[in-house]
Amino acid sequence: MLKYLILITIYEVSTLHLKNNILYLIITIFITSLIFISGCSYLQDEKISESHTTPTTNIKTFDEPNFPQGFDHTKNLDSPSDVPDEIKVIWEAWKYIQDDYVDQESLDPKIMAEEAIKAMIASIGDPQTTYIKPEVLAGSFGDMYKGNFEGIGAHVTINSAGKIVIVAPIEGGPAKAAGIKSGDIILSVDGKSIEGLSLLEVVALIRGPKGSTVTIEVKHLAMQKNETIEIIRDVIVLPTVLLRSSEDDPYAHIRITNFYPNTNDQLKNILKNLEKRNYQGIILDLRGNPGGTLKAAIEVTSQFLEDGIVMYSIDGKGKRTDYKVLPEGLATKKPMVVLINRGSASSSEVLAGAIQDTNRGLIIGSRSYGKGGINILRQLSNKGGLYITIKYWFTPNGTRIHETGIQPDIIVTDSDPKIADINQLNKAKEELKKIITNKSEA
Repeated sequence: MLKYLILITIYEVSTLHLKNNILYLIITIFITSLIFISGCSYLQDEKISESHTTPTTNIKTFDEPNFPQGFDHTKNLDSPSDVPDEIKVIWEAWKYIQDDYVDQESLDPKIMAEEAIKAMIASIGDPQTTYIKPEVLAGSFGDMYKGNFEGIGAHVTINSAGKIVIVAPIEGGPAKAAGIKSGDIILSVDGKSIEGLSLLEVVALIRGPKGSTVTIEVKHLAMQKNETIEIIRDVIVLPTVLLRSSEDDPYAHIRITNFYPNTNDQLKNILKNLEKRNYQGIILDLRGNPGGTLKAAIEVTSQFLEDGIVMYSIDGKGKRTDYKVLPEGLATKKPMVVLINRGSASSSEVLAGAIQDTNRGLIIGSRSYGKGGINILRQLSNKGGLYITIKYWFTPNGTRIHETGIQPDIIVTDSDPKIADINQLNKAKEELKKIITNKSEA
């Protein structure tokens, strides 16, 4: 009604000949006010009308993301009956990717399988347990435990951070001559980063035929800059037992560089020859010895102990296995001290731990590396392999060697490795003399 009134008023005003400006201004203000009131009334009517309508539902907003509803298709996957329930979800994920993924041409089942294996291993958190690719496993590594092989002559391991570390360069080998040291971290081989590679993958890159050259970038302990070292590969001969003392020395300084199948026989030959001499005691030098086979460690340790156990192991199910001292040791009565350092690992730690726990002799030097586990290689159907830790080693009194190492009875260290070697040997002679003197006075 108000709308019609406004129109009539406008029409009437338009027919008048207004000469009075004041009257014209008043009429203009009155008409504007009517229009404003009419508009407000209209908006109020619209608001009331909306309040009586049914609210709209399922309005998508930016604050409430609208996810598609999922459907359970697992009943239709027909997973193999022999897939354990614990890993059925892995098979389901693989099947969905194979069936549904948009870029089917990019899918490589071999790569997917290998990456799944690596992910499972990574969840364990054990750097000693690794996956070995078929092309790497096709190489031969068994010759390293037979007395000679071709390469640079260095023992390596992988630490808890996944870094490849030099345990010790082999005496007389090209790696030691070129400047490789115990504790060096390998960063690259022939200019290629080894980040993410397994231990055996790196070993396969480093090893090669005699006369060939390999370039290795390393980070030395306590050094700011990395060093790139060029090494010419050679045949690495492994004489594992050396007699460092002369016939006139009162102490037999026996150096064991590795533990291999022939190590015990070499040691027995030296001990038998020493029986012809009037020596008073033994300095057993295990510094820089990265270990070897467990069998050799038991045999060698048994040359110095009369009875008891050398060590024991515990597997993943809690089963304990004792490794007893073998009979007929050749040096069970002679006073002795044992030298170890950061480069002493694995089988070296078994021997040092047994000597220490049985009070057979003093341990002198610096804490050993801490590598005490049994690993086996399981071959997979793709010709690759799983190198897996199955047991941990313990000293006779129950010290776990892995990641703990052997703490010396007398610590002798120096920032200069050469000075440390000299001081440790001098301390060994000093302590051995005390032991012999006290024994003769008793």
